[in-house]
Amino acid sequence: MAAPVSGAGAPGAPQPMEQEKVNILVVDDLPEKHVVFRSILDELGQNIISARSGQEALRYILEQEFAVILLDVNMPDIDGLETAGLIRQYKKSSQTPIVFITAYVDERQAKRGYALGAVDYIPSPVVPEVLRSKVRVFVELYRMNRQLQQQAIAREALARSEAAREAAEDAIHRSDFLSEASQRMSRSLNLDDTIAAILDLCVPVLGDRAILGIPDKEGGVRRLEMHPAPRADDPEVFTPQLRAAADQVIRDKRFHLCRRDARAAAICPLLAGDEIRGALALLGGEDQFDSTRIALIREFASRASIAMENARLYSVVQEADRRKNEFLAMLAHELRNPLAPIRNAVHIMQGDNVTQPTMNWARDVIGRQADHMARLIDDLLDVSRIVQGKVVVKPEKLTLASLVERSVEASAPRLAAREQALGVDLPEQPIVLNGDAVRLAQVLSNLINNASKFSGPNTKITLSAAHADGEVNISVKDEGAGIDPAFLPHIFDLFAQADQSLDRAQGGLGIGLTLVKHLVELHGGRVAACSEGVGRGAEMVITLPAQVAGAAQAPGASPRVRKPAGKAKAPARILVVDDLAASAETLMTLLEMEGFQVRIASEGMAALKIAQEFRPDVVLLDIGLPGMNGFEVAHRLRTQPESRDALLIALTGYGEAESRSRSAQAGFDFHMVKPADVNLLLSMLANPQQARRSKAAKVA
Repeated sequence: MAAPVSGAGAPGAPQPMEQEKVNILVVDDLPEKHVVFRSILDELGQNIISARSGQEALRYILEQEFAVILLDVNMPDIDGLETAGLIRQYKKSSQTPIVFITAYVDERQAKRGYALGAVDYIPSPVVPEVLRSKVRVFVELYRMNRQLQQQAIAREALARSEAAREAAEDAIHRSDFLSEASQRMSRSLNLDDTIAAILDLCVPVLGDRAILGIPDKEGGVRRLEMHPAPRADDPEVFTPQLRAAADQVIRDKRFHLCRRDARAAAICPLLAGDEIRGALALLGGEDQFDSTRIALIREFASRASIAMENARLYSVVQEADRRKNEFLAMLAHELRNPLAPIRNAVHIMQGDNVTQPTMNWARDVIGRQADHMARLIDDLLDVSRIVQGKVVVKPEKLTLASLVERSVEASAPRLAAREQALGVDLPEQPIVLNGDAVRLAQVLSNLINNASKFSGPNTKITLSAAHADGEVNISVKDEGAGIDPAFLPHIFDLFAQADQSLDRAQGGLGIGLTLVKHLVELHGGRVAACSEGVGRGAEMVITLPAQVAGAAQAPGASPRVRKPAGKAKAPARILVVDDLAASAETLMTLLEMEGFQVRIASEGMAALKIAQEFRPDVVLLDIGLPGMNGFEVAHRLRTQPESRDALLIALTGYGEAESRSRSAQAGFDFHMVKPADVNLLLSMLANPQQARRSKAAKVA
């Protein structure tokens, strides 16, 4: 036992442990005994701590650790046995060896001491060699225990270090895999390529087989992709349990791990926000899907969801851009349609010996077609409605006869060019509809034009109508190319074309019948198509709410420009300011025909100068002027005494809310968008002050 004390130590023992001094606690109330114990134990070369009471011993035990405690049994206040009981209550000292030192030991006291955890009794007076030998044993045991503890700590630290290294390596591999996966999945914005990349990345890193399902709106599977591809006799892929688990994941939008016969399937939902886009199932052995693998699968599924959503959004953007371009092309096409009757009417009016009834008819044709064009231009400029696919109808009472007349009028040049005959068969009694005259005329014109386009020269097209049960059925039937029965269910789909080459040659955009269906449904009606097959003609039927007109005069007569009532005795002086000479001159001619005094100016400074001399009652002012814009001119007019009280009307092509607000701030009384309603404009010019009072009353 002397070798450890001398410092030689066991071979391989750490040097710091051989030099470390341990603590020995001596508890006795007599000072002279402390001197004796210290002289005996000094040879061990350890720290001897002396305590003269149980309370002092407990304080030391709370502060330090001891290899052994030498405890006198007979002490005042708290004796040795009570002190030992208190020492054992502390976790820190519950296993510290206690050696009782006493002059007398009976059997009952010895049993109590051993019950409290005493390891030995040494009679007093002590024998120095015996005490020193026993204390040396406990010191060595304490050192060995500490060494074992430190070795355990070192082994634990090493294990933690190895685990951390392995975890770091796994994290690097995981990060490398996810980084490569993100790059490969985002390499293409094509949905098919993205799905192929997802499945290829899954096998074999995440599982033995990968299945990706995309649901439809009704909850069924719209598309199912697998890698590797299943064999005909492969039972695993098509099990009802796997399909039921995938359906549950799609419904609950939560990860699910199912196990069966030593096989397992990890199924992850593919989400875009709160919307389910699909499910990714990975199949493999049951032992493959530990917590680390599942965490990797879930992270991969999250990135796969992002890649698929990006591909889907790219397709949506492409489709939206295509639809936007097609819609703009449609509007351009529809804007050209009214030009044919306008051009024909102008040519008729320029002829020699034109009768007044013919002149009136040509004028009405131009007016109606100009209204049509104005409405279509409104649609083109209303960007928000174009983006959202909204078209607003403006219903009014109109007769079926006037509606058919407008439609035939727009389509007549096309029919004449192809030498086609149009037969019209309408009910004898007048039929009244509540609808948008321009839009419904557009519907019928589209149907007639379609029939003409897909029919050969010298063929007949029939437009007929019948009224029954509060509805009117309007049919357009041709003797043309007909419709393939397989294509008939898709005839009203947007951009649907049964014969791409034929439509392209005819200039079709595949949007006419879609527009017909949309506009008819906005009027509370329905549309149907029928054909006996290719080469046997086709018939389009629209059904709209309608009623037989009463004895009162049927609506739908061509509007006439009414003379303004209550015109002042002296003709009103009107200043027209517009940089477009044709617009200014035609407006001046119209107003002079109504009896007004009119002056025109083409830019702001000239308008201000004329206003000082002319003292106008009304100023019709364009906003988009060169140099000084209309807002500045209006402000300057309000500061001049000669035009301060004039009625200022903005007559402009700018109709958005910002321009209207700026008009009010600049001092305009009214803001009218070109082409203005002539009747409304003349009523305002007839009595400028009354127009201003009426506006003030509405605001109030």
